[in-house]
Amino acid sequence: MRDPEREDPYLDDRAGRLVRPYTVSNGRTRPTAAFDLLTLVMATGRGRSHNHLGPDHSEVLGLCTTPITVAEIAAHIRMPAAVTKVLLSDLVDSGAVTTREPVVPRHDSTDRDLLEAVLHGLRKRL
Repeated sequence: MRDPEREDPYLDDRAGRLVRPYTVSNGRTRPTAAFDLLTLVMATGRGRSHNHLGPDHSEVLGLCTTPITVAEIAAHIRMPAAVTKVLLSDLVDSGAVTTREPVVPRHDSTDRDLLEAVLHGLRKRL
């Protein structure tokens, strides 16, 4: 059953997406910019004319009003990460979005104090 809040002519509840992913990316399989699944993407509010962008680009751009990861975007638009990266690279090339690499924690991931705190927290919950 279709959700009236989310009318999408390219999505059928039983059949799934009616447009093939390679059609969305115009057959391209490689993005022009480097993205990690945890790369943060945010709309810039500027950029050249978006007339050449399709409905999928517009949907992605609408998701980028606040910082969002590539993985989250792919989940929202129900597309493979590779296709999402191609769409995002188009938006980066047009100046519509900007990206930032994920922040890597500065502490050692095997920090004994951190592991003991996690273990203590788990024991309290059990």
